[in-house]
Amino acid sequence: MAETAKRVYAFGADEAGVNVTEGNRDMKSILGGKGANLAEMASIGLPVPPGFTISCQTCMEYAQGGNRFVPEALAEIEDYRLDLEKRMGKKIGDPADPLLVSVRSGAPFSMPGMMDTVLNLGLNDESIKGLIAQTNNPRFAWDSYRRFIQMFSKVVMNIDGDLFENALTATKITRGVAGDNELSAEDLEALVGAFKQIFANNVEAADFPELERDAAGRVAFPQSPDTQLLLAIKAVFGSWMNDRAQLYRKQNRIPDDLGTAVNVQCMVFGNKGNTSATGVAFTRDPASGENVLYGDYLINAQGEDVVAGIRNTSPISELKNNPGLEAAGKRLEEVFSILENHYRDMCDIEFTIEQGTLWMLQTRVGKRTALAALHIAIDMVGEGLISKEEAILRIDPSQLDQLLHPQFDRDASLEVVARGLNASPGAAVGRAVFAADTAVAYASEGEKTVLVRWETNPDDLAGMVAAEGILTSHGGKTSHAAVIARGMGTPCVCGAEALRIDAEARRALIAGTDIVIEEGDVISIDGTSGILVLGAVDLVLPELSGDLDTILGWADEFRTLGVRANADNPEDAGLSREFGASGIGLCRTEHMFLGSRKAIIQNYILSDDPAVREKALDDLLRVQTEDFYGMFKAMDGLPVVVRLLDPPLHEFLDDPRMLEVEITRLELTAEDTDLVITKRALLSRIDSMTEMNPMLGLRGVRLAILNPELAAMQVRALATATARLLAEGLHPNPEIMIPLVSVEPELATLREECEAVLEEVGEEFGRELDLAIGTMIELPRAAVTADEIAARADFFSFGTNDLTQTAFGFSRDDVESKFVPRYLERKIIPFNPFETLDEGVAKLVEMAVQLGRSANPELGLGICGEHGGDPQSVKIFHRIGLDYVSCSPYRVPLARLAAAQAALEDKHEASDNR
Repeated sequence: MAETAKRVYAFGADEAGVNVTEGNRDMKSILGGKGANLAEMASIGLPVPPGFTISCQTCMEYAQGGNRFVPEALAEIEDYRLDLEKRMGKKIGDPADPLLVSVRSGAPFSMPGMMDTVLNLGLNDESIKGLIAQTNNPRFAWDSYRRFIQMFSKVVMNIDGDLFENALTATKITRGVAGDNELSAEDLEALVGAFKQIFANNVEAADFPELERDAAGRVAFPQSPDTQLLLAIKAVFGSWMNDRAQLYRKQNRIPDDLGTAVNVQCMVFGNKGNTSATGVAFTRDPASGENVLYGDYLINAQGEDVVAGIRNTSPISELKNNPGLEAAGKRLEEVFSILENHYRDMCDIEFTIEQGTLWMLQTRVGKRTALAALHIAIDMVGEGLISKEEAILRIDPSQLDQLLHPQFDRDASLEVVARGLNASPGAAVGRAVFAADTAVAYASEGEKTVLVRWETNPDDLAGMVAAEGILTSHGGKTSHAAVIARGMGTPCVCGAEALRIDAEARRALIAGTDIVIEEGDVISIDGTSGILVLGAVDLVLPELSGDLDTILGWADEFRTLGVRANADNPEDAGLSREFGASGIGLCRTEHMFLGSRKAIIQNYILSDDPAVREKALDDLLRVQTEDFYGMFKAMDGLPVVVRLLDPPLHEFLDDPRMLEVEITRLELTAEDTDLVITKRALLSRIDSMTEMNPMLGLRGVRLAILNPELAAMQVRALATATARLLAEGLHPNPEIMIPLVSVEPELATLREECEAVLEEVGEEFGRELDLAIGTMIELPRAAVTADEIAARADFFSFGTNDLTQTAFGFSRDDVESKFVPRYLERKIIPFNPFETLDEGVAKLVEMAVQLGRSANPELGLGICGEHGGDPQSVKIFHRIGLDYVSCSPYRVPLARLAAAQAALEDKHEASDNR
């Protein structure tokens, strides 16, 4: 007989105080991160309000069943609800002594603010009386009820939250108070009535047949605890597929089929007066990594108030100094130490203090900036908590981009107009925009923006992703804007209270000044120091030093995969070396033909006169020799892979359509007819070279075979530069790469011609120039016949950009902005194959590696496509057994770290902070 699937798990103590927890921290895939860590905290003796967790698998079962529960699931949820009531000695919604619960999401991977939560569930028009009687605190009871109606209406019924906020604001204005906590019990009771009216006016009865009706036939706010609980659970499960959650998962590569757990937990209350509080804290500073208390708390508040930014918070370090909160504050610091030592990592904590008693509502390994991740990892190695290997695995390679973000130029003259909290490091310059969709629209036109908001919310995520930086006038370092910006590596300044934002008018005033920021005005923010500056500030890139150097030094001890850089000029070559590249894996020589040199190559392409073409080649030889001389000198002693000319020649020519427009204008104005004839001949020549699909046309090795003088010129240039440097006592190490080979005779022909030029230049300088000659494997035929090609090659360099195009039959320029997004949306493909290596393409690479090495055991193997800087792809290349990856200079540190993690990941467990 098949075993019945378990869908629900208890945590916390029973009525006798005995721990009855059924899960642990290793069950995140079942209980979600929140549920697994609640179970863990309960098991190690920390004060956790009891509850139960409905599994992530139940969420997916519900979703795949058309958003319906199977009867067995409903029965098991009911059993655990009754068990919780038994453990607590009270019932949800009891009119005499109600048990109130929270209903909270909890995915296997942290998704802060992306899904939904409902607090104070179980209150209704009868149980409110019992709560007042039990607490003798009418203000607390009515505050809890109005919060429940507001949150339930927004989260479960999808009613516009501004309707409730506007009613709340109107009441505060009428009463002449600034904060919610200054409203009286009578004010809050009146708000409950107003909120229920808003509910009735904005819910369609036909959409919710389970809801009661009033005398006029309108729906009433649900009074049944069973209805409240079931609708709340459904809403939290449903939030797994809301737009912001899907976007967050896409940004962070979290699979869509994991689901979220639901945690039903007894409420504890931080809004029971001045000996109650709620807060969010980290065991270390998540922005800098410093080993100090970090976080915010509010007295007489509930948890949502802290992250919503509706009241100014106090720093966690002051908690134990508040009358009535001293003992709880000291106990919280002890819990910090317990959790950090238990998890051996920085922890993110949510807590509530109810009338002086501390309760733990959540912990997880905390998200942190790259700067903090490095600092914490190094400190914990020094403290003996973790090993070097674990420290390396704790850093998300993609986070290192944060450390390479621009900063304000130290020499720039700054006129700071407002200050806030330094919520996420780095500097950003862009046009001020006051709505998320505006940021998205500007980004689509190539405009950089800074998103300016009173405070962000999860619906702003698309705009936060599109913006260069984020600026808010409210909220602390644990607000939504701060947490999301840090996770994305986006510069962010929070709580700039001098900003007076008018979102409707799309402008902001600076209090105490006559400064007005209109939408479209350029502003600059520095998330490292928390400042706002009008206009554009010059930005500079930081240098690699300190903690990053330490971590990368450790990474280099463990990685077996080399890391080179793609660079096309001496400046980038020098930068690559500074960033720790072990050579140049790709020098794209066509990039040396741009700018003022474009005219030289055009003369060669367009002229039929042999003398003109020869002069053009001589000019190209001169400039290319100097380029190679500078690059080889900058990379002295390290390999530099030089790819011979790859793109079709017509790409160096003028746009034929623009030329046609010019000819038409000349004809209409009856200008120089000889010039018209010349231009028409030029247009005819360009049109004759145009190809239907140039990516698969006359380029690469094919171009060299049809124009052998071009390849000979390039080989002569690099050979001459090499010989000159050798004569100076340096150690140049260039390698010649022949692109787009598909059959062995192509490589054999070009190799023979290259060797002849090398021998000729060597004799001229009295030097033996024995340079490695290899090829770029970027066509499926080359991959599957790699054993034949390897017989003529000293090395393979995989061009995975073109290999992906030719394997899929995709034209990258056409599909990336057109159907790839739709394919991703419809789950046809799991990720953009031009960003992360596709497994099918990986099989072609692996096949080519095995075939190539079988024919030539000494064959060098590398990859020079953009995948060389993608952490997931680096792991694949490590597994396949390449010698090195090559990527853009600024991704070299990332690739060094990813290569070390690839070597270590089978031996050590990584932190889940990533």
